Amino acid sequence: MKEYMGLDAVGMAALLQKKEVSAEELLDLSFQRLEQVDPVLNAFTETRKERAVKELKAVTPGDFAGVPMALKNISQALEGERLTAGSKLLKEMRAGQDSHLTAKLRSAGFSFVGHTNTPEFGLKNISEPELYGASRNPWNPDYSPGGSSGGSAAAVASGIVPLAGASDGGGSIRIPASFTGLFGLKPTRGRMPVGPGAGRQWQGASIDFALTKTVRDSSAMLDLLQTVQPAAAFHTPLFPGKYREEMDREFSQPLKIAFAVESPVGTPVSEEARQAVMNTVKWLGQQGHIVEEKDNGIDGISLMQDYYLMNSGEMALLARNLEKMADRVLTADDMEIESWLLSQAGLQVSAADYSASIASWDAAAAKMAALHERYDFYLTPATAYPAPKVGELTHSKESQAELLSNMERATTMAAQQELIYNMFLPSLAYTPYTQLANLTGQPAVSIPVHVTESGLPLGVQVMAGKGQEHLLLQLARQIEQTDLWHGMKGNPGMKG
Repeated sequence: MKEYMGLDAVGMAALLQKKEVSAEELLDLSFQRLEQVDPVLNAFTETRKERAVKELKAVTPGDFAGVPMALKNISQALEGERLTAGSKLLKEMRAGQDSHLTAKLRSAGFSFVGHTNTPEFGLKNISEPELYGASRNPWNPDYSPGGSSGGSAAAVASGIVPLAGASDGGGSIRIPASFTGLFGLKPTRGRMPVGPGAGRQWQGASIDFALTKTVRDSSAMLDLLQTVQPAAAFHTPLFPGKYREEMDREFSQPLKIAFAVESPVGTPVSEEARQAVMNTVKWLGQQGHIVEEKDNGIDGISLMQDYYLMNSGEMALLARNLEKMADRVLTADDMEIESWLLSQAGLQVSAADYSASIASWDAAAAKMAALHERYDFYLTPATAYPAPKVGELTHSKESQAELLSNMERATTMAAQQELIYNMFLPSLAYTPYTQLANLTGQPAVSIPVHVTESGLPLGVQVMAGKGQEHLLLQLARQIEQTDLWHGMKGNPGMKG
């Protein structure tokens, strides 16, 4: 078991190809570990041991044939399996077909252990849906693994699987990576498969990928999954090389790197998060790179307001579609408070206001493109604090009642959007840095470089220009080979 938990997906694949281990043995170890720790961690919403064992007999002979992995319980559909998005309304929903991303993973031979926990509709930075209960952090189960890919993070960090499907619409790969000591990459908009039945996710803010323990696993997943999909709304040219090879290249000249530690929305930042950044800045300087503190010139509060306005419009549409499915009018009892208030606020959003909010993303993208003409990378904390305690960011019954009452009294779009912003502000204070890359479409990573005095991990975020994932992987690979990297050292998945 200790050896199993120490392997990444590339390492497992190598042992399988050498016939030093069988797919059956790996799957059995995965489920053994799941049975040991998931009663505490609650990482999974569904497991599929019998089906996974049967599928091994017909597994596709791909590069990862027989390697176990998990999928996120939203957008990563497996034909015939429940895909509920953490919603009570969808608790019996089953996928009619594989998603395009899942189909690519299946073609590589991965063995699917099950689906992992996510907040309702992926709207929060913690994974505590009413339908399934809270997921917990393997480093300390009193704390959250984050969200919305929190179940996947817990599954990987605890050693159940070497990697897991995740998605990122506002930081939902990088946030749980920071909170659980993993490597979390959000690729460039248009890099990953979407659908079927959807050409965009959250107007391009959301993208599917994976949470991994190692840089080489994320590199291998990019090689496997990058695509140009004719039906998709956004396209990024295919990277002509191999990410697995590119990650080991040395930089041909010193890099120029901008960094910032202040919160873009004016909220406090922990000394631990500042220290994580400054330790990384010091290391970069020792490597001969030029590192400068630099404000990106973007109004972070205004950008977040536009982000929540988009969320409101998207949830209003989703609620309308859910009403058609249910053939009845929905009420506040059908959804969690965040989902319901966003859906109600979305009814007040005009087409002009929605379009204006998306235009602000493009303005921010232009500013970041100008910044990247001078700087190779933009470095910030991945999160402003280590993980919150379980339940800390979940609204109490009293708080929910007050929010509902306030929404009824808020009769204008401006008043409702102010309510939405303030509702999310306690959560945003933990994670104010990640949303920028979603709205600009840039790639960004959370690199595990710090463990706090209380024993919880913290990452730093590095952003690059669009299409520059290979540069992020090169940098992360170099850090991975130094004492800065704390994702594997001290990881509970390594301790058994």
